Amino acid sequence: MSAYRWKSFSEDEDRPEKPRRFGVTEMRGPLSRLALQDMFESMGQFVDGLKFAGGSHSLMDEDFIKEIINLAHEHDVYVSTGDWAEHLLRKGPTAFKQYIDECKRLGFDTIELNVGSLGLPEEDLLRYIRLIKSGGLRAKPQFAVKFNSSDIPVVDNRAYGAYRAPTPRSSSEVVEDIPLLIRRAERCLEAGADMIMIDADDLCRYADSVLSDLVARIIGRLGLEKTMFEVSHPNTSEWFIHSYGPRVNLFVDHSQVMNLECLRGRSLGGNHISIFRPSYLLV
Repeated sequence: MSAYRWKSFSEDEDRPEKPRRFGVTEMRGPLSRLALQDMFESMGQFVDGLKFAGGSHSLMDEDFIKEIINLAHEHDVYVSTGDWAEHLLRKGPTAFKQYIDECKRLGFDTIELNVGSLGLPEEDLLRYIRLIKSGGLRAKPQFAVKFNSSDIPVVDNRAYGAYRAPTPRSSSEVVEDIPLLIRRAERCLEAGADMIMIDADDLCRYADSVLSDLVARIIGRLGLEKTMFEVSHPNTSEWFIHSYGPRVNLFVDHSQVMNLECLRGRSLGGNHISIFRPSYLLV
């Protein structure tokens, strides 16, 4: 069997064995227990983290949450709460401290803080990060990059080079101040945050356009090891790997894990689909 093993994670491979500091793949979950077990047994070496996306854990039975977390830990996969803490913060610091204690009791490893939804003064945000760290958990602030819709390229059937009148900007539209985002992210790291999640749907969707320079600015200041990008489309994963190599940290849907790992592999590149049976590419 070892003769057919295409990934060795040796020193000359794209990145080391788990636990990894870079080249991290975090996936959205949870799936059913059986689906997760099948996935971890077949490709657990490629999965570093599992995120209970959208606060899904708040709707689940405690025993099921523990079962999923224990299963992940058996395969050296950390588990994140996802961006749910902002709902607790509305009830005050005491409720948030109780939430940290509850997450630790259930076995979570990371608490994610959606900075945009929180709307907190910066000093309060840093205080909550320190509170998470003092509770023995990892802190991952999540920032969003937003653009005016008029600044985003429009793809349609118009003739190449045809003139398009600029779309007026709405007073309700917001352009994210990238230097400000970077400065706040740097302060979060200084306060003890373990990684910065960038929820950049517009940024990633048009990563092959003029917006790619913003990715370079964020990575240039924060570094690959401390930055994770949420990727919603396989083509975007390919763009990130092509632009920054296999060491970039990405958050993907569970259905994209194998495709992403093949993209990270030096010997396969983009010609990997044919070596796997369709069923191996995931349920």
